[in-house]
Amino acid sequence: MKPKWDEIFFALEKWRDELSDADPSVNTVAEYYRLPSGLSDPWAVLVSTIISLRTKDEVTLTASKRLLDEAGCPAELNAMSEKKIAKLIYPAGFYRNKSSSLKKIAAILLEQYNGKVPSQMDLLLALPGVGRKTANLVLNEAFDLPAICVDIHVHRISNRCGWLSSKSPEETEMKLREILPEKYWKRINYLLVLYGQKLCRPVSPFCSLCVIKNRCKRCGIEKSR
Repeated sequence: MKPKWDEIFFALEKWRDELSDADPSVNTVAEYYRLPSGLSDPWAVLVSTIISLRTKDEVTLTASKRLLDEAGCPAELNAMSEKKIAKLIYPAGFYRNKSSSLKKIAAILLEQYNGKVPSQMDLLLALPGVGRKTANLVLNEAFDLPAICVDIHVHRISNRCGWLSSKSPEETEMKLREILPEKYWKRINYLLVLYGQKLCRPVSPFCSLCVIKNRCKRCGIEKSR
């Protein structure tokens, strides 16, 4: 049976809206750096997504703001030392490696792209420390291009609900491209990341509170609340 995507996303959107009304802190870094155009600043999305890897959301948000307040463009970051960048993003996971990657990225953007973040997948993937998750999020949030950003939450929930069967986030992305209507490509990460943090947790998820439990096959769930 094919997933009823309209019903699934309607329920998830309603849940997120109600949560955001009650707790504005659930908003993302991309929303914080929204431009008048309605899109997010490409540099802010790129920087914050790199910082977010293996880092808790609350740490990502504060670390990204600290760095971006002082380095709102590649030229300003390129003028910093790696030591200062690392200090600003600490305690993000692997902060020294990330500071090195960010410094290299800033130099590349200045040398090759006139200080602008490119809007092509292959060019983004060529940047140090940028994988498919980061590249897809930049394409989505900053350029409004069709891309599916798959992190561990999107991967886990997609498999748990039985929408697909895959062994890696990269495989999940490719399968979602085949079955998910394009109008939902941008929203799936935005919705499922928070859903995975709040309700559909890796161990003992809150199935009793789930707003899409009638659309979930509960694959691999041994214990729930």
